[in-house]
Amino acid sequence: MSSFAQRRLRNTCLTGLATGTVVLFDHLYEISLRDPAFFDGWILFGGMVFLTVLNARKKIPVLPLLPASAWLQVHIHVGILCALVFLVHSKFRVPDGIFETILWAGFVALIASGIVGLILSRHLPPRISGSGERIIFERLPAFRAQLAECAQELAVESVSVSGSSTIADFYAAQLVPYFRKPRNVWSHLIGRDAPPRHLRNQVGELKRYQDPRGQELLAELDELIGVKCHLDHQYALQLALKIWLFVHIPLGYSVLLLSVGHVLLVYALASGAP
Repeated sequence: MSSFAQRRLRNTCLTGLATGTVVLFDHLYEISLRDPAFFDGWILFGGMVFLTVLNARKKIPVLPLLPASAWLQVHIHVGILCALVFLVHSKFRVPDGIFETILWAGFVALIASGIVGLILSRHLPPRISGSGERIIFERLPAFRAQLAECAQELAVESVSVSGSSTIADFYAAQLVPYFRKPRNVWSHLIGRDAPPRHLRNQVGELKRYQDPRGQELLAELDELIGVKCHLDHQYALQLALKIWLFVHIPLGYSVLLLSVGHVLLVYALASGAP
């Protein structure tokens, strides 16, 4: 068994043990005629506070804390624990009050986004690194503009070299829209690159009717199409990860703030305050 598999098995066992302990203490609270919601509620709230540490860890990378990969594993398993405790705390049902229902819906949305993030974090990073050199997301537009400029120069050169506008017409009709912005985002996200392959097939057809220099220009255009396809691939996968973060992190903070209000409300009612 690999070290990663061993760590995953160990963390899963610890998560199961922690969940079982919470359930056991809930049962002890019930048989002692005490409300277990106060116990598992504080466990859930503490877990929510702890999960925000990962975001703080990313913003302060110079601190001598655990490596990001270790924090990610802790985040995943504490998140699973919180999801299970949430089910126990809510007694597997939707609450009655408006505020509690909003909080419950926020937790459900947060859990759902966490599951989506777990799936994305397992499948997308290997695809990003496996497709070639990873490019910083913010630099992708500059590289895309460079490719568009190179393609335009080749199209202009084809007219002056061959005296024919065949390549230039193909460039204007098919390649200008392709190089202008990210294309086929959904196709790249699900692993289908048929649209760029279609363009490259058209380039291959045009080569049959060109002289040697025209074929060289088309070969360069074909290479640019391939590079643009790589940029689009990187863009689609990195964009999916960024969109997930923009959803999951604000949801986490929102649920945490709602939980603070929930705690204050519960203790105000428990103390008989108006």
